[in-house]
Amino acid sequence: MPATPPEKPALSFTKSPTAPARLQISLGALAENFRILKTKGQRPVAPVLKANGYGTGVAQAFSTLRAEGAQQVFVATPDEAIELRDLDKDADIFVLGGVYTGAEDVYLANRLFPVLNSLAETERWADFARRHGACLPAAIHFDTGMNRLGFGAEETARLIEDRSVLNGIDTKIIMSHFACSDEAGHDMNARQAAAFAKIAAAFPDVPKSLCNSSGIFRDPDWRYDILRPGFALYGGNPTPEATNPMRRVVDLSVRILQTRCVKAVESAGYGATHIFRNDTCVATVAMGYTDGFHRAGSSRARLFWNGRPCPVLGRVSMDLVIVDLGGLVDTGPNPQEGDWLEVLGPHQSVDDLAAGLGTIGYEVLTSLGHRYERIYL
Repeated sequence: MPATPPEKPALSFTKSPTAPARLQISLGALAENFRILKTKGQRPVAPVLKANGYGTGVAQAFSTLRAEGAQQVFVATPDEAIELRDLDKDADIFVLGGVYTGAEDVYLANRLFPVLNSLAETERWADFARRHGACLPAAIHFDTGMNRLGFGAEETARLIEDRSVLNGIDTKIIMSHFACSDEAGHDMNARQAAAFAKIAAAFPDVPKSLCNSSGIFRDPDWRYDILRPGFALYGGNPTPEATNPMRRVVDLSVRILQTRCVKAVESAGYGATHIFRNDTCVATVAMGYTDGFHRAGSSRARLFWNGRPCPVLGRVSMDLVIVDLGGLVDTGPNPQEGDWLEVLGPHQSVDDLAAGLGTIGYEVLTSLGHRYERIYL
């Protein structure tokens, strides 16, 4: 934990009368999720804060997790890392995308830790370090089957045989990344774990990290020294085959702009793709695909009123969505203009909404719209 924690950004508890939608983010739940993950592995937890803290607001998420004791964090790009460095001079900030060619001075000036993904990149960082008479920090990423980033099998063998390329580098972590850990029984998990175990044996004195969010909940032998969660921290389910062990971080509600009654054989939205079979009532809400409510949710996603589903009718447009109110059986009043429907909350998780949008919870979180009023609790 840093000697002087970063100052916490001001929190907003007000509700704007002009907001089309309200995104409520529980920093308390985020902190609790960090503690759950830390207890699960009994190891240091290095949060992944890329993509604006998975859409939750990176400054607020970073401050919360640092206060919980997170020393090491991961982001995707150097610009993301610099944003965090401006908030905190002490954290170890790793850049998953490596060290960008021509940007070495930027990494040095901001004390950024690249995750090195190839021999050529490692040689370039080591040469830079030697020219500056320094031993510069980095992590080494080994690809164990994902074929995305990291040392391939041939380069891995070369590095293990000849470590001289690491002269000038302070190797903070060796790591790999699961491709299928969200699928409990996938045989690739064991294959990747076995491949990484062989690599780990060649670096006995270097801290090791293999587990992402889902990996943490699989074989305890895979946890090594540092856990590297992202999605689970923000309330996503790391065990899709089971009940979500994490706390809900994000709630989203959207304003109703208009309600109306429609007749059978009339249509809804662009392209007239939905034809009403019966007379019913509908609501138009202030949200669309520009806000991250994907067009793929047309005629399949749902919103909720007091726990009861309101199916999306017709196409999702840029700023507006039409939902069906006809299925509400209520002893109280049905929703009217100015009321709020639940998009994310106790009746619809990020994973539930993702299923309705034909995507995954990661995309739901990282697409959270810039027009939403953000309220931090």
